[in-house]
Amino acid sequence: MESQEQSTPKCRALQEYSRISEKLPSTNFAMKRDVQEGQARCLVHLGRHMEALEIATNLENKATNTDHLTTVLYLQLAIWASLPDSEKKVLCLQKLISLHPFDPWNWGKLAEAYLNLGPALSTLCASSQKQNRVTSSDKTIKSSFPHSGKDCLLCFPETLPESSVFSVEASSSNNQKNEKALKNVQNCAADKREAVSLETQMKACASFIRTRLLLQLTQSQQTSFALERNLRTQQEIEDKMKGFSFKEDTLLLIAEVMGEDIVPEKIKDEVHTEVKCVGSAALTALVIASSKEFEDKWFRKIKDHFCPFENQFHTEIQILA
Repeated sequence: MESQEQSTPKCRALQEYSRISEKLPSTNFAMKRDVQEGQARCLVHLGRHMEALEIATNLENKATNTDHLTTVLYLQLAIWASLPDSEKKVLCLQKLISLHPFDPWNWGKLAEAYLNLGPALSTLCASSQKQNRVTSSDKTIKSSFPHSGKDCLLCFPETLPESSVFSVEASSSNNQKNEKALKNVQNCAADKREAVSLETQMKACASFIRTRLLLQLTQSQQTSFALERNLRTQQEIEDKMKGFSFKEDTLLLIAEVMGEDIVPEKIKDEVHTEVKCVGSAALTALVIASSKEFEDKWFRKIKDHFCPFENQFHTEIQILA
């Protein structure tokens, strides 16, 4: 089995990259970086994702300009895309966008990643709800059936001393209260799931809208297959937008917010921007550190419009949509 694995093209390529890496002089940083990227991509195809991530992290720490960092982030994106962790993929795309905010294709990928994130978040909330329900049920049982013996669980002797007989009415009342409490927990969990789902839809919708705005701005400068891809993508976005439940005035507001910084001069500057050669620390400062930082920057205005208080977000969206 091992010999068969070693004979696969990707495995042979990995061996070749390793052989080249050993022979490269330590001063040939550019070639070494390219070889390490090749090694990481081979490792992904071989299912050795942790080793690939280790190489990618090392390359990210050693990046000294925006081109290097962009290449590394695309490498990390390829790695996370082959793993079930959707949140890491989202963060990777957010980092790429923080470097290149006018790239429509990364915004489109982010929108798709948010849509894929929805089911995962719902599952997480459902799991949390189940845990809360089990914990609450335990407390309910223990509080509803007091006993003095450690082995006396829901067991009643045939005769009880008069002082030990508790009121059936009181017990029934407690049960009703506990059932109501459990129902409230379940309703709160359902509301939380709905709020998370609606907020994720909003982020996906906003990302799609920005993608379309950027494509519309650049289509006049494109011809042939580039223009064809542009128009096809805009139509695909139009079709996907029908799946959201937002009203037209809501979509107009989102478009206004997501297009605030989109002007032809900025797009031109983005296309012709020179590579920024800075130290690792300064380069790190150019990239967002967390999803919260990114989402506060791009989506906070939209959320604040719908909901001055975050815990009412889903209610406001329902009213508008």
